Amino acid sequence: KAAVDRVLSAFRSICGEDCVSLGEAIREQHGKDESVHKCRPPDVVVFPRCVEEVSSLAKVCHDHNLPIIPFGTGTGLEGGVGAVKGGVCFSLRNMEQILDLHQEDFDVTVEPGVTRKTLNAYLRDTGLWFPVDPGADASLCGMAATSASGTNAVRYGTMRENVMNLEVVLSNGTVIHTAGKGRRPRKTSAGYNLTNLFVGSEGTLGIITKTTLRLYGIPESMVSAVCSFPSVQAAVDSTVQILQAGVPISRIEFLDDVMIDACNKFSSLSYLVTPTLFLEFHGSERSLEEQVATAEEITQSNEGSDFQWAQDAETRNRLWKARHDAWYAAQALRPGCKAYSTDVCVPLSRLPQIIVETKKDLLESRLTGPIAGHVGDGNFHCLMVVDPNDPDELHRVHLFTERLAR
Repeated sequence: KAAVDRVLSAFRSICGEDCVSLGEAIREQHGKDESVHKCRPPDVVVFPRCVEEVSSLAKVCHDHNLPIIPFGTGTGLEGGVGAVKGGVCFSLRNMEQILDLHQEDFDVTVEPGVTRKTLNAYLRDTGLWFPVDPGADASLCGMAATSASGTNAVRYGTMRENVMNLEVVLSNGTVIHTAGKGRRPRKTSAGYNLTNLFVGSEGTLGIITKTTLRLYGIPESMVSAVCSFPSVQAAVDSTVQILQAGVPISRIEFLDDVMIDACNKFSSLSYLVTPTLFLEFHGSERSLEEQVATAEEITQSNEGSDFQWAQDAETRNRLWKARHDAWYAAQALRPGCKAYSTDVCVPLSRLPQIIVETKKDLLESRLTGPIAGHVGDGNFHCLMVVDPNDPDELHRVHLFTERLAR
């Protein structure tokens, strides 16, 4: 606290009185995200407007041995923004420029205040889009810091595959460019792969102040479908077989019976309450016919229902909004309870087995844990819905999540 008091005048001289806040409400807003974890507010919040200010503020923190916590939009689910040792929160929302769009090279550079939806709205008339979609309208630099994934990862990859360069302020205020200043080649074999060192570093190695991203052409056509299955095994087997058949599917999401029931109630849908796949296909009209025919044949050989189609943009968006709202749908199953996210990834061939085992463990542990997964990557989330005031249930959740991770 004494150290923070000593540096306040330095902070104010760097970014102005208005950009330094000690207000309790502001500090609490920056001490938590969407997760179950309790609020751990920082001692002070600063709002830099450019990389030079970030660098100068970081130097002051470094000289006074103060922890730094970078903050984007606060949409994370793991408690990564909590100031567990106090310190200074760098809220980056005032850095919101979209810089250097190169349409012919399919890349763009953005500051940390730019979110995924803002970028795609800006790109709409260019015929390009940025497909990595974790659900929340997250900061793109925050998505780089957490190596965000999402429903499109099976076709387009995660942030790790789509970040070409980063501007990073290190803890002592040094500014580095991970692929070289202003560089944006698609590949390089020269030097260390610093970009991928910082992607996924969760704010522990530096503050990302710019990210250069790979863009894609908007597909000619998109169609979505929903397919129900008699068992978890059948649904996940279909996923594995569709990928093994080489179908270039764009999204393939698994929801178990508990999750689909929650989504039905929360998003006013009426799908069968059984294990379900949400699928989406991108491409030309002709290629879609081929993809869909192969996928439908595989699902039916695993006793899947006929595809229920969502072809117009409005119905498609409603379908994927329901999938993205799964977090809130899970919480709504038990009003007054909190959701606790788990995140597991296994080799694709082991996915059916682990989901079946997880469902069995949930029943035996008397826990509510709807499952939703980016199963095209072998990844799924068991969203534990837990009463934070019930010590016995918290203990059972802790033991369950330990077993699940092992």
